[in-house]
Amino acid sequence: MQVKLGSEASCRSLQVPCEDCPIRYRAVCASCEAPELDRLDATKYYRRYEAGQVVALAGERMDFVGSVVSGVAGLSQTMEDGRTQMVGLLLPSDFLGRPGRETSTYAVTALSDLLLCCFRRKPFEELLRSSPRVAARLLDMTLDDLDAAREWLLLLGRKSAREKIASFLAALARRGAVLRQSRPQGRVEIELPLTRETMADYLGLTIETVSRQISALRRDGVIALEGTRRITVPDFHRLVLESGDDADGGPLS
Repeated sequence: MQVKLGSEASCRSLQVPCEDCPIRYRAVCASCEAPELDRLDATKYYRRYEAGQVVALAGERMDFVGSVVSGVAGLSQTMEDGRTQMVGLLLPSDFLGRPGRETSTYAVTALSDLLLCCFRRKPFEELLRSSPRVAARLLDMTLDDLDAAREWLLLLGRKSAREKIASFLAALARRGAVLRQSRPQGRVEIELPLTRETMADYLGLTIETVSRQISALRRDGVIALEGTRRITVPDFHRLVLESGDDADGGPLS
């Protein structure tokens, strides 16, 4: 497998002030004050990856950590016999990398066009040691990831194929709303970031089952399709009921 890294040099012209960043109120920098933002701004740079590009291989040294600004990345693990399992998704505002660990635990691949806001590892680790606010925010995000992993186990182990699809769509709607500092309700529009094949891999389904269940949800009026990637949900509460979750539950939120 060829590893094609996004170029730091190619993104030098993309310098978004931290206060104008679209993930500012959700990312690891959410609780930062002006001096901390200045320190992050001094060490940050952007990397772009096309869909299918490898961000890092499992066991590979990573000289940066960072946040997903746009797009989706997949975390996967390969077993001794070559079988591969997707074990997680990184959505906008999610944190990539682990301070204190120089290598990547999982293979990280761009599942769509991906933009990362990267921080050089050493300066970021120094900021963590000196800034309780940043350290506390990273801990909160880690605990949120743990909750999402537990919800994902429930999804894989107990939910029907229809509930899995509905749960995934509800989670995307929740994440989009959080980035807009709102809550999903009523009519909701979702831009599907993954192909149906990737959805199948993530949800433990076949691509035929994914297509069949999406068609069934459309036929029943739970969703409406506009092209291959845009989904309209006429009533978000109904989608949540289809997912098997209560109004506040759901993975990836």
